[in-house]
Amino acid sequence: MTEKISGGAFKQMVAFGAACITREKQAINDLNVFPVPDGDTGTNMSMTIGNALPELKAAGDGISAGDAAKLTASAMLRGARGNSGVILSLIFRGLSKGLAGQAEADAKMLSDAFKLGVDAAYKSVMKPTEGTILTVVREAWENTKDSAQEGGDAAEFLAKFIEEGEKSLANTPELLPALKKAGVVDAGGKGLLVILS
Repeated sequence: MTEKISGGAFKQMVAFGAACITREKQAINDLNVFPVPDGDTGTNMSMTIGNALPELKAAGDGISAGDAAKLTASAMLRGARGNSGVILSLIFRGLSKGLAGQAEADAKMLSDAFKLGVDAAYKSVMKPTEGTILTVVREAWENTKDSAQEGGDAAEFLAKFIEEGEKSLANTPELLPALKKAGVVDAGGKGLLVILS
């Protein structure tokens, strides 16, 4: 059976992603050298996604994927902290737009929704810099979009998306001299993959 993501599954994924980034936030803070080494990327991303949890909890289990995505995105946008939090909330806003009105999401819907997230994130930054969370989410989408079939397995697509994101993240120091100099990968990109994993 092809796996689609239901509203209940979307809620669980957000809760799990929030728990993961909360656990890893100090490690992500330690990677934070760009645009300023203020060591708060993990904290900001953790607080941003954490905003969605009370609303999702209150929503009950019969919620559709589209409504769960919408609740998540609006709570994250309202409570976004720092650049990384704003970009993260916009990626989720794209997911919310792409899944609007859907009870469940298949691979193609998820891929199309990520494309909207990529576009929204790039538009939000006046001078997009490659080698950041923007590159990671864009390359993950570009390298998986052709494999996303209508009716395709959403969980399989997400696993591929994360795998491609990891490759992109590993390459961020080659694109951004500040990262190479510090010997780290991009903090925001790492945070995103921790949440999606």
